[in-house]
Amino acid sequence: MNTQTLRPEVIGGFQIPGNYIESRPYGGGHINDTFVAAFSQAGTRVRYIFQRINDRIFTDPAALMDNIQRVTGEAHRRLVAAGVPDASRRTLTVLPSRDGLPYVRDKEGKFWRGYLFIEGARTYDIIQNERQAYEAARAFGGFQSLVASLPGQRLHETIPDFHNTRSRYERLKQAVAADAKGRLAGVGAEWDFIQRRENIVDRLLDLSAKGEIPERVTHNDTKLNNVMIDDATETGVCVIDLDTAMPGLALYDFGDMVRTATSPALEDEPDVSKVRMQMPMFEALVRGYLSEAGSFLNEAEISHLAFSGKLITLEIGIRFFTDYLEGDVYFKTKRPDHNLDRLRTQLALVKSIEEQEDAMENLVREVAK
Repeated sequence: MNTQTLRPEVIGGFQIPGNYIESRPYGGGHINDTFVAAFSQAGTRVRYIFQRINDRIFTDPAALMDNIQRVTGEAHRRLVAAGVPDASRRTLTVLPSRDGLPYVRDKEGKFWRGYLFIEGARTYDIIQNERQAYEAARAFGGFQSLVASLPGQRLHETIPDFHNTRSRYERLKQAVAADAKGRLAGVGAEWDFIQRRENIVDRLLDLSAKGEIPERVTHNDTKLNNVMIDDATETGVCVIDLDTAMPGLALYDFGDMVRTATSPALEDEPDVSKVRMQMPMFEALVRGYLSEAGSFLNEAEISHLAFSGKLITLEIGIRFFTDYLEGDVYFKTKRPDHNLDRLRTQLALVKSIEEQEDAMENLVREVAK
């Protein structure tokens, strides 16, 4: 349900001074409905972001917003303590409801949240140069660093086993066996490709179980369009889309950066000949990420940075494949076979990473020195 304007009970449910002017749909996210709204505050036009939380995917929105409130609060506290002058621009600021909660519920019981709008910055679906890749990776490393010592109890798992590659693989096997929409016949080659790589799906899980890789507070969805890039300075300003901020492995975050930033092609590019892992972009990611995260990562985490790119790309391919076989019920699609195009780009990128994996590992070792 994506309406053209925000409902009055949503707008009026938040503690926002001034007078409401207008709102419109905003952005192109797969999961939540997003709007930008303008208010007049003492003659100044001020904008806010509002999102209806998809409670079909995030089944406990209150727990999700508790996570986000804690993470953004800790990040803001750390930024202020460090003397950062524009702390409210460096992390999302959650708007309180009139009841003091980090969300508002509409007449249908749906959950809405609000944030201050980050002005003078934008996101990019495709990173256009190595500078942007470096800055985005630096921002995600900085985010992990800010919340590395988050006080209090463990964060809620908003989507259990979100990056559990074994769980994702087993669900794909179930979707293949069911073939509910009769689509398996046309994707035999893709299924064979994934089956031949089953031996890697447990590697990080096994290291975590042994205690060699620690659990951390992570973003868990580090697409490069989840970092705001400053229009003037071209530096990474603010990490956004914190729905999956929860316990995880730092390598999951870095791996998804590799997946989303190193290829010049869009995630859903139909022509897989355009998909390739670009080593200069990978180097920019490594240097940017380690400039912030290198101080707290251990040796096992650093030595698996290159591998994580291959693993997470395969995992996301598995997720697109599963959704395709199940009838496109999770990711928003805009055309027939949209998820199939997404799957094929992931597998093409896995292949490109494999062809360069030794060089990627050598580069990580050199930078880490």
